[in-house]
Amino acid sequence: MRERTNHMEYTPGMEIIEHDIFNKVISEMNSYDYNSYTEGDVKRALNKDSINLDDFKALLSPAAFPFLEEMARKAQIETKKHFGNSIYMFTPLYISNYCENYCIYCGFNCYNKIHRAKLNAEEIENEMKIIADTGLEEILILTGESPRMSDVKYIGEACNIARKYFKVIGLEVYPMNSEDYAYLHECGADFVTVFQETYNSDKYETLHLEGHKRIFPYRFNAQERAIMGGIRGVGFAALLGLEDFRKDAFATGMHAYMLQRKYPHAEIAFSCPRLRPIINNDKINPKDVHEPQLLQIITAYRLLIPSANITISSRECARFRDNIIDIAATKISAGVDVGIGGHTGENKGDEQFEISDGRTVDEVYTAIVEKGLQPVMSDYLYV
Repeated sequence: MRERTNHMEYTPGMEIIEHDIFNKVISEMNSYDYNSYTEGDVKRALNKDSINLDDFKALLSPAAFPFLEEMARKAQIETKKHFGNSIYMFTPLYISNYCENYCIYCGFNCYNKIHRAKLNAEEIENEMKIIADTGLEEILILTGESPRMSDVKYIGEACNIARKYFKVIGLEVYPMNSEDYAYLHECGADFVTVFQETYNSDKYETLHLEGHKRIFPYRFNAQERAIMGGIRGVGFAALLGLEDFRKDAFATGMHAYMLQRKYPHAEIAFSCPRLRPIINNDKINPKDVHEPQLLQIITAYRLLIPSANITISSRECARFRDNIIDIAATKISAGVDVGIGGHTGENKGDEQFEISDGRTVDEVYTAIVEKGLQPVMSDYLYV
């Protein structure tokens, strides 16, 4: 392993933008003492029509735990107000698992001995045809974080192919400069999601030992650079269980909240992933983030930014996913395969993590309908 570099220093070629939001979020997170919040603080927050960041802190605190039912009821009302009964469906497509980062919790990390693969244009198109045949109209394209093996042109080519089959194209790839996001926007990308993993920079340094992902502030500012590049919507997430989940959830929410105020036209989304076991390490688990804690986080996100899309991934079991879409989540994956080339049944490369809900598109569709909700493949009109 190479000598560890300073994780707070940009490397050549990385675009540097203002750190106003970065400084505020990290400062607020560091000073957040969730044990100082009381039952009274929680009740005050729940009695408001719209909450502020201090209320959000109260709702993430241990004092809010006895009020989970009330939080869920209020979140459900807000969700219905902004989304009606609509639940958006999509599936991820992993097109490459080559990675140059050494993140100790990730199955794709550059030192993990897994089968690596990268789909070519024909293989990407074959995967997309099969996905489109299920009726889905939204796709999330993912790669390992290797600008060398999955450069911007390669990702752009995948977006151009996706435009033939899908109305909405999301990306979950490595962070890049605003001009690169502008190019991918021209190729058809609508959304960019970036997991900060943890907002605790000291912990972040111990988890990301090599690669461009090691640079903490560059990753933090990825969503803003995406908006600067013309990307319509951006997604935020901490990988819950890596560090103190309450502080990470607070920082995730505040990060999105601040960017929404700076760029009111941008669409905001949250993902709520918990740690999952990976190849060669089945002992990885989300520590103290159990389902009730996850419910607390998701409902608090909904109350902070009522208009945000909230995705519930196949990392969670079918039972939890079916229940949370009736409360606060608005987007659900289906027909998921996290290997490379898995949709054609020819897995060419290993998966990033173990999924928990392997239901097909039809099965998830039926589960949504049985909840009295409306599955939506896409609600965007292009003229």
